[in-house]
Amino acid sequence: MDLSHVLLLVVAGLAAGAMNAIAGGGSLITFPGLIATGLPSVAANVTNSISVFPGYVSSVVGSRADLAGQRARLVHILPTCVVGSAAGCAVLLLTPARAFELIVPFLVLGAAATLAFQERLRGLVGHPRHMSARRAAVSLQVVVFVGAIYGGYFGAALGVMYVAALALILDEPLNRINALKNVLSAAVGLVTVLVFAVFAPVNWGAVLILAPATVVGGYAGAKVARRLPSGVLRAVIVAFGTVIGLLLLYRAVR
Repeated sequence: MDLSHVLLLVVAGLAAGAMNAIAGGGSLITFPGLIATGLPSVAANVTNSISVFPGYVSSVVGSRADLAGQRARLVHILPTCVVGSAAGCAVLLLTPARAFELIVPFLVLGAAATLAFQERLRGLVGHPRHMSARRAAVSLQVVVFVGAIYGGYFGAALGVMYVAALALILDEPLNRINALKNVLSAAVGLVTVLVFAVFAPVNWGAVLILAPATVVGGYAGAKVARRLPSGVLRAVIVAFGTVIGLLLLYRAVR
């Protein structure tokens, strides 16, 4: 790996860490960056998953003020998140990727559309404050589990998907939902680190370059996200999600 590759990964890590903290989708920066250094796609995918994990952790630290009062909720959903993440890792390592690659762009675009038309959808499915406690609890577990499976498999735009779905279920300001998304993303990231470090072809040299950059970018991005009005944050997430979905679609069909 020459100097130009090192600089490319540093810049990609900074940008991806900030993007993950604000809206998700940072892997769409680091994954192509790793491919550009010459890594095969599977090695780039697993290397990327491990590299962005420290950035998720720093995003949690940066948004911890918005996690106040959410401890009980996290206690209930984190085990579900861990199980789903492990299942997603198993899917990646044991099955062909082509079919899932074709589905992923539509999931991402659907998540962005869900967030963009959140109020209209709430009119159809009901506002979170009108849900029964049981329905809300079950819906939350399902969303966390399905999102974690996807995150364990690939993870790009996981944050967009989580924010979009959680906003339909939880009667919380978007900045608090974003903070919850950061914790779930970090939990998914921890599982991928443990699984891929043992069973996958990780390029540890690239990890040592990318990981510190994602930490700096993630902490800074979380601070920015806390200061953005909900409307602006929603628009940023929808825009990122739409662009990411289109990029994934292009990559899948070309």
